[in-house]
Amino acid sequence: MARAGRLLDLMQALRRRRAPTPGAALADELGVSLRTLYRDIATLQAQGAAIEGEAGLGYVLRAGFELPPLMVTLAEIEALALGARWVEGRGDEALARAAQDALAKIAAVLPPDRADALDWPTLLAGATRAGDAERAALPLVRQALTTERKLGFGYADKAGRATDRVVWPVAVGFFESVMMLAAWCETREAFRHFRLDRMAGVAVLPARPPKSRRALLKDWRRDEGL
Repeated sequence: MARAGRLLDLMQALRRRRAPTPGAALADELGVSLRTLYRDIATLQAQGAAIEGEAGLGYVLRAGFELPPLMVTLAEIEALALGARWVEGRGDEALARAAQDALAKIAAVLPPDRADALDWPTLLAGATRAGDAERAALPLVRQALTTERKLGFGYADKAGRATDRVVWPVAVGFFESVMMLAAWCETREAFRHFRLDRMAGVAVLPARPPKSRRALLKDWRRDEGL
């Protein structure tokens, strides 16, 4: 990894924490040696980063560093935190980390009396977590969506009948107990909805759908009456 990216990752790792973190734990998370971590911390401190601590005691990024206070209401903070905590449990590893990073960035620019609401939330997300099959499929489904590629997979319907599908992904819906992919199915020649926990052998294909995802989304909404 380039040094600039490594320094950015270190800053983000510190933002996610509100208490001093041992250097060894940070080095392990970032995949670098302890010596490299100490050197990177010294570099950031020399550039003005408000990193407090020392070897053997741990490091913490002083609250409020870099950006002016973000003025949001307590209700807005609660809404953002509730949504992010829900994504932590229901998303794949990348989405969960993105939710953590988003909260850390928000906390870094909140006034102290508002940042406290993130540590002591009044609203809690349920404990339901995505299953292994969903967590395995979701990163590939999201990749197909963002790169606008066709998606291939084996699919078992509710009766257990398995078929191979090639689809043009539209969007993923997150419901209380399942994730559902809306897509144009080449086999059925129509929009269909596929549960991620019934997919197997998911693969992002090189070919692009003949329509853009925006056009597909517009068509899907029309068909669904949305």
